[in-house]
Amino acid sequence: MIKNKHAFITGGGSGIGRAIALLFADEGAKVTITGRRSKVLEEVADKRTNISAFQMDVSNEKEVISVISQAVSQCGPIQVCVANAGIAEGKKLQNTDLDFWQKIMRTNLDGTFLTIRESMKSMLEAEWGRVIAISSIAGIKGLKGAGAYSASKHGVLGLIKTYSEEYMGGSITFNAICPGYVDTPIVDANVKSMVSKGISEEDAHKMMVNANRHKRLIQTDEVAQTALWLCSQAAKSINGQAIEIAGGKV
Repeated sequence: MIKNKHAFITGGGSGIGRAIALLFADEGAKVTITGRRSKVLEEVADKRTNISAFQMDVSNEKEVISVISQAVSQCGPIQVCVANAGIAEGKKLQNTDLDFWQKIMRTNLDGTFLTIRESMKSMLEAEWGRVIAISSIAGIKGLKGAGAYSASKHGVLGLIKTYSEEYMGGSITFNAICPGYVDTPIVDANVKSMVSKGISEEDAHKMMVNANRHKRLIQTDEVAQTALWLCSQAAKSINGQAIEIAGGKV
């Protein structure tokens, strides 16, 4: 279903974005990946001839407008938009200053909004599209000690549900994937942060594993395969949904 279609993926240099980019490329899509670190982006792009990489900060409106315009000129209208770029950092309420709050919102919520808005310009011309936002189980329920992150991911679901209504009845669908703890560098960073607070590395890792209902980390390929399914003919009536990948009911 995505062969020869242009898939635009933010945060494509590592973790979930990387897995989606490689899978989509293997399925024959023309893939554009973006991120803030050019080196890791190029490493992914070098793995497949049909992946192009652009350095882009999703929180910078001018960059988003410019890069998406370049990507469309190079690969044609965007038909699959995967808004994946995000920051996963947590602070308790009284430790959350406005700078931290705004940093999280600029990337996780503003960045998702800008990515979808600019991608839609060419997607509407293509008359077929799939918009997929990577949210989190923190977008389904509150996450203790991570109010800004949780609020941003709830906001992402609000965008997806609203835009699915706005374009209801057309050939473009909007859905969110909400993973639990995924085996990515973000988990490694969380473990490091917990260790700095006096928790052992083993206990920190165990806490994240146990937060998933089936007591194991989600693999990036599980999320990537879900994104691919959302682009298939079988999922054409799936719209405005928050799909949980957490090993059980959140």
